[in-house]
Amino acid sequence: MPKDAAGPIELRESMKAGKASDARAAEGDAPVFAYITRLPQPQRAIAERIDALAADALPGIRRAVKWGIAYYGVADGWCFTSGAFVGHVKLMFIRGTELEPVPPVTPVAMGRNTRGVDVATLEDLDERQITSWMSQSAALPFVNASEKR
Repeated sequence: MPKDAAGPIELRESMKAGKASDARAAEGDAPVFAYITRLPQPQRAIAERIDALAADALPGIRRAVKWGIAYYGVADGWCFTSGAFVGHVKLMFIRGTELEPVPPVTPVAMGRNTRGVDVATLEDLDERQITSWMSQSAALPFVNASEKR
């Protein structure tokens, strides 16, 4: 079980129910790093790798925690999210239907154009494909839900 300065971190009730964490909304690198640090394994290792791939793929990356998951973007737009759930990390591309190839998972309650992948282990992470989707999505960001392009 992961530990921090306060001791062992328990799986939060929200994660036990299969939902994203109860992390509070905040913009910047620090809130996302704190969110990732508090995840249980193996979700933490997966989220750390996704974050590293995003940092390598997107110069000038922006990070935030919104609705209990990590958001990633460039300039003024959000491109994709990474959220920990029981048994996996869900990587969701906000304009996923416009990516090639279209990611296979249609997440619930994330908008009709959102598509993604569920990653249960580091071995499941197709880094080449994920990096391609990240780069493609950076060319198609949303500013916010009311300003979809």
